Order: sequence, then structure tokens, then C-alpha cells
Amino acid sequence: MPEDNDDTRFEDSLEELEQIVKQLENGDLTLDESLETFEYGIKLVQKCNSKLNMAEKKIEELIEENSELKTKQFTEFDD
Repeated sequence: MPEDNDDTRFEDSLEELEQIVKQLENGDLTLDESLETFEYGIKLVQKCNSKLNMAEKKIEELIEENSELKTKQFTEFDD
């Protein structure tokens, strides 16, 4: 497993998560390897969520107008 580095870009963490999902779906890992990989994936998910929350707070700060915060609900990607 790669080191857990807080300086990792969000996009890199997301790409790594995609690789973890592929590994787990492939079924070639032992049970111990699967558990270790899954645990690392959970840590990456938590890191990604934290970065998204920080980005959302920063956006809210940037759109603050006249001491009133005007926020818009983030929605899923439209297809």
C-alpha cells in the first residue's frame, strides 16, 4: 500500500480508489490482502470527503456577500 500522505491531490486519491475497487472486484487477492486493501480504501474515502468538505467551506466563504452567506445545494452530476 502507498503511504497515506495528506499532500496527495484529490484526483490522485480518487484514481487510487478506482484501482482499489478494480482489485477487490477482480477477486485475485487473498482475504488478508483484501481486508488490508479495503481498510486503505476507507482511509482514502475519508480523506476525499475531508477535502471535499474543506472545498465546500472555502466556496461558501468566497461567495459570502454583505455578511450573508448565499449557498446553493450541490447536486449530483447531470447526465
